[in-house]
Formats: sequence, structure tokens, C-alpha cells
Amino acid sequence: MMAKIDDMQLFVHVVRSGGLAAAGRKIGLSPASMTARINQLENHYQTRLLIRNTRSIKLTEAGEHFFQGCLRVIAEIDAAEQSIQLSKSTLSGSLKITAPSDFGKQFVAPAIAKFVALNPQVKPHLHLTDGLVNLVEEGIDIAIRFGNLPDSNLISRMIKANKRVLCASAEYLKIHGQPLQPSDLLNHRCLVMERLGQSMHDWHFKDEVIRVPVAMSSSDGAVIRQWAINGAGIALKSMVDINDDLTKGNLVTLLDDYILGFSNKDKQQIGLQFLYPSRQFQPRQVAAFMDFFQQQI
Repeated sequence: MMAKIDDMQLFVHVVRSGGLAAAGRKIGLSPASMTARINQLENHYQTRLLIRNTRSIKLTEAGEHFFQGCLRVIAEIDAAEQSIQLSKSTLSGSLKITAPSDFGKQFVAPAIAKFVALNPQVKPHLHLTDGLVNLVEEGIDIAIRFGNLPDSNLISRMIKANKRVLCASAEYLKIHGQPLQPSDLLNHRCLVMERLGQSMHDWHFKDEVIRVPVAMSSSDGAVIRQWAINGAGIALKSMVDINDDLTKGNLVTLLDDYILGFSNKDKQQIGLQFLYPSRQFQPRQVAAFMDFFQQQI
């Protein structure tokens, strides 16, 4: 049984690493040894699990089913090991979190530092990205995300209410004037997010979609916010990202009665949410951090 579990863990490691050689380097096995292990696994089940060459791999249909099954088995083993720790008062173990860049730098990173100061045996890893991450494949415990999210096999938990807003500095508006309706944005400098190489320059309003002109763009939301503060243009941001800037007078909001967001799925109110894999058992340090962060925010 333990040998089968080792094989499953090895297979998951290969898939997540994207190749035999890359996986072998991480765990100290030669390419020949890795190839032999995968060959043994495929011979055991009498089916091809991976289409592979020296540089890359691709899951077959059977391989995809096996990979998902391995993830479930490993998750159950992790849950069993964690359950042994339930009687202990000290929190310990890994804590892998992904969050949007701007929000993560402002709020998540400081909260993690405070949490670990109280629970020094917890080992966190924070992955900041404004793109989307596959939680299961990347082994992420928690994603913090904005938006009204589509149905999935993930569990969501609301952190707080939120909405999208247009914002700019008073300095910018003094020079360029204030837009009074969405179509006025066509004559303004717009600071546009980019995701996976795609410009997110279709801004959605209650009754129309405006393809705004791109004055400057970035894949990092923190950069967009700083440009807006510096007077470079108008940005579309989440309210929670700019609350402090509004209080300090660094930014003001625009067209509040019109704006929806980046997508036709957005509504005037969008959630700030935790997302996590649908598991029967959640590690104690993960659940504890979610409670801690909600109190902090």
C-alpha cells in the first residue's frame, strides 16, 4: 500500500512539475530513474498515463482520471495526518495562499506576518498574481479573489462586500476634466489591467460597454493603483484596494452610479472571497488563518 502511495505522490509531482526531468531535479532522481518509475506505473495499470518527451508531458484521458484520483487519495492522507494533530494546541504545517497583487501586498502579506508571529510553526507561502491559479494542481490551500465567481467544485466563503470603482487623482482631473458619463472615457487616459497577455480594456457599465483607450497597461494591480495616484490617468479598481487612498485624498471615485466592472458577469456589488478545494477536512492552520484574516480585514 505504501508503495502505491509513493507512486501516486511521484505521479502528481511529475504532473505539477511539467516534466520528468524537472520533477527528478526537485526530488534528486535522474531522468532515467524517473522514466523507469513511470514505465513501471503504466505497466502495472496496463495503460498509457502520459504522452511525454524529454522536455514536456501531456496527460492522456486515463492519466487525467488517475491524476484526479491521486489528488483525492493524497488529500485524504493529509487529512488523516492532520487529524492526529487536532489534540495539540499549537498550529503547525504549510499554508499556501494566492491573492491579487495589490490586495495581497496591502493586506494579505501583513496579516500573514502577524499570524506567523503568533504561530511560528506555520510555514506560509504567498503567491501574488492577478491571473487565475488552479488551486488543486498547484497545491494551494486558499485563494483570495474578487468577483462574482462561476460555479465550480471549489468552496467559497465571503470575506466582505466590495465593488468596482473608477478612480483618479485630483491632479489628473484638474488637468483633464472629470468624465460625466461613460462615453467621456473615450477622451481620457485610461490605465488598463492586462491578464494573460490580454488587455482588459472593455469596461462594463449598467447600460453599455466602453472599449476604453489604453494610455498605460500593466499585469500588476498595484502598479495601476500607483499610476492613478501619480496622476497618470483613470483606473478601474476594487474599492477595498483604494479605501485608504480615498481617506487620504490620494484618489477620488468617478461615475459611481454607472460602473459594473471588467465582465458582463459583474454586478454593482462583488464579493471579496476565500476559495478553497472542496475537502471534507481542512487543516487547522488553514481554517485558523481564514478566521484571523477576516478579523484583520
